[in-house]
Amino acid sequence: MRRLILFAAALLASAPAAAVAQQAAPAVRAAPAPTVTPHYGFEVVRTYPHDPHAFTQGLIWRDGALYESTGRSPSTIRKVRLEDGAVLQRRVLDPAIFGEGLTELNGRLLTLTWTDGKGFIWDPADLSPRGEFAYDGEGWGLTTDGERLILSDGAPHLRFLDGRTLTETGEVQVTLDGHRLGKLNELEWVEGEVFANIWQTDFIVRIDPATGVVKGVIDLTGLLPDRTGMDPRDDVLNGIAWDPVGRRLFVTGKNWPSLFEIKLTGPR
Repeated sequence: MRRLILFAAALLASAPAAAVAQQAAPAVRAAPAPTVTPHYGFEVVRTYPHDPHAFTQGLIWRDGALYESTGRSPSTIRKVRLEDGAVLQRRVLDPAIFGEGLTELNGRLLTLTWTDGKGFIWDPADLSPRGEFAYDGEGWGLTTDGERLILSDGAPHLRFLDGRTLTETGEVQVTLDGHRLGKLNELEWVEGEVFANIWQTDFIVRIDPATGVVKGVIDLTGLLPDRTGMDPRDDVLNGIAWDPVGRRLFVTGKNWPSLFEIKLTGPR
């Protein structure tokens, strides 16, 4: 997101000037420095194949495999083998439906739709349908804290749904350094934080779900350096999965040929 890039540039540019000012006027009591959100880099641990025709909307790790939801027509939900990217199981949605985010709660897979105002419930054993649920507005990303569903819809907030009734219970505004932050797309719960892709950028933000405050910015610029023939508007970073047992973080993008296990570096 342009705001993130400008913020990082401003931070680097202002640091030397602030140091000079402090040395020039040691007797003057300085005002408290504004809080600066940490920025993280990355290291690639391992690269895996990924279906270059998968328009990734949601991604999770479950019982030794990846589960992925894709958009466009036809949209799908699929079980994928990590090592070679093979699709082990697949369920195709109605061609009129544009699939979105994916998560698991209470032994069920749940997915969103973009503009239909309804989600689907699936059996992870065979991806057979097990029900539907409704929500207002658009659906983009979906994750869970183990009790609630957490939904993004492109606006600068996260919405919460009761994990049992699947009805909306509230929301929290998302802010980065005091500014509202929108275009939150795919979501993943990682050790008490919500990781969120910022649509059409190479950034992931780490959100405190209680306050909505962004606690960190992950810059994945250069993760997929060769994007020859890819659409910069559509073939963007999207897809975060966390393996809590192996403590592995996986990321990919829409129509990307690769999926990456990464390790965060920093902060800076």
